[in-house]
Amino acid sequence: MRTFHPAAMLALVAAVALGACAKKEPPPPPPTPVPAPTAVPTPVPFKVTSVDLGKSIGEDKKIKETAAAFAPKDTIYAAISSEGAAAKVTLKAHWTFGAKNQVVNEETRDIAPTGPAVSEFHIAKPSGWPVGKYKLEVSADGASVATKDFEVKK
Repeated sequence: MRTFHPAAMLALVAAVALGACAKKEPPPPPPTPVPAPTAVPTPVPFKVTSVDLGKSIGEDKKIKETAAAFAPKDTIYAAISSEGAAAKVTLKAHWTFGAKNQVVNEETRDIAPTGPAVSEFHIAKPSGWPVGKYKLEVSADGASVATKDFEVKK
């Protein structure tokens, strides 16, 4: 028969106890990721960024080649570039001739831009424009935002 020494028995109990304490539990599941709050972009307010004149436009309504001088029978195009968003903006093209600012044409157009946009206006006179100096004034919602001087030459 074997006898156990109390010291050996104590060591055996301690080893079993330590082994039980060292038992690893499965790690907790990773936390469910909380989606970051999505930032709502601040809408950019509407503004006219440029006005270009030329003799023709592309399908994107942009001037193919800018010009400041035109022939009497040219159609004169204005491309009004803007950025920003608005529920409604009234653009107005006010075309005048000479020192007395004789009105040649005036046209308004309501737009509802949601970002960068180009609006087109034009004037034409099959019998020909008088030679001289002209001006285009562009306004948005009644406020003047840009002017362009141009000339008709023979």
